[in-house]
Parts: sequence; structure tokens; C-alpha cells
Amino acid sequence: MSYVPRFNNCSYSHCPLAELDIIHADDTLLVLNKPAGLLSVPGRGEDKQDCLSRRAVQHYPDALVVHRLDMATSGLLVMARGAVAQRSLNDAFAARAVYKRYEAVVDGLVQAPCFGWQLIDLPILLDWPNRPRRIIDAMHGKPSSTRWQLIASNHTLGTSRLALAPITGRSHQLRVHLQALGHPILGDMLYAPARVAALSNRLLLHACTLEFIHPASQEKIQFVSPAPF
Repeated sequence: MSYVPRFNNCSYSHCPLAELDIIHADDTLLVLNKPAGLLSVPGRGEDKQDCLSRRAVQHYPDALVVHRLDMATSGLLVMARGAVAQRSLNDAFAARAVYKRYEAVVDGLVQAPCFGWQLIDLPILLDWPNRPRRIIDAMHGKPSSTRWQLIASNHTLGTSRLALAPITGRSHQLRVHLQALGHPILGDMLYAPARVAALSNRLLLHACTLEFIHPASQEKIQFVSPAPF
């Protein structure tokens, strides 16, 4: 079963505080489309209290957090309705039973041996003096794996569009892995050099597919949100 949503392509400063793009809602779960520039959960400080989870609770008081997207990343995010559904979905994420696919536009013409899936397998560690940045650290980093596939190359702009399927779920994993590959994501203010960060007014990373077993019906469900860039 596939749900193809609308997408509100808004910049960081043009998303109304009350906006909530609901892709799917039932008695067990919600699937939401998070805009770039909105936190998934509250941060520290009064200026970081507006977030997707709080907006969801205004409409669905039993909505509970299951996973997160980086503030700069847009796309699909699932929330549970009630503690039983939350435990089931948390278990599915922990067991890597949730298929997640992203799209990104990166700097440079990515050289791939073929158009099949490739693997980045590099351990990631919090760069404590420079948090929230992460770094690749072979000795102390946590195992981190990302599958990627070349979708298209833009020779005029010198960029590439990639499909990304994270196997593990480390913070900033896709951004750190693509930087390590030598192809940082356009608009990435944390990991791209200034020239690449300035090529877009937002991070060109979007969570475009979620697929998992519905906790109540036990049917496989899929949600799709096309990349807005």
C-alpha cells in the first residue's frame, strides 16, 4: 500500500508555526512530512520549543516520538499513537526492520562503478569539542553503514543526485558519510565547505520513503514523498 503525499516546499523562515503536513493518520500511527528548518523534538532554550512533535500533539494528544530527522533535513517521519504502538515501532527501528530511503544532491560528479548500490562503512564519533558535529573515527567510532546509489549527474552544475539507504541510524550519518566520500551535500552548513554550503539556501537532503509493517494490521505499508529539489 503506497501513500503519495503533497509537499509544502517552504524555506526556513516561511513555515507558519501551526503548519502540520499530515501524510497519513490512523488509530496507531501518524506519518508526517517535516519541512527543512523545523526541529523534530524540542531543543534547549525558549526559541527551540516549536517542533514537529509538539505540533503533532496539538492535533493528536497521544502522539509519541519514535525517530527523528535532523533540523535541516526534510521529509517523512513517523510518530506512534500511544505507548503500545510506540514500543512496537521502536522495536522495528531497533531491529532495522524499517526501510528508509533518502535523496540528496551532492557536490561533484560521483564516480560509481555501476548504477547499482554501493556501501559506505565508516564508524562515526561525536566530535565533542565541536558538537554537534560528528567525525569518522576508526578506533572509537560506532559502526555506521550507508548504502548509496547514483541517480543522475549534472555535468553543467558539477553535482550528483544520490539515493541513500542508511543501514544504521547514527546522528548526522548521511551527511558525515557523504563528506567522507568527498561529496558533501549542497547547503550543509555543518559539513560542507563554504562554497558548497552556499550553493543552496537549505540542506538538499530529503527522507523520501518509509516502509514497515503496520503494528496493528501487520500489513506492509509504504509512504513516499518526492524530493522537493
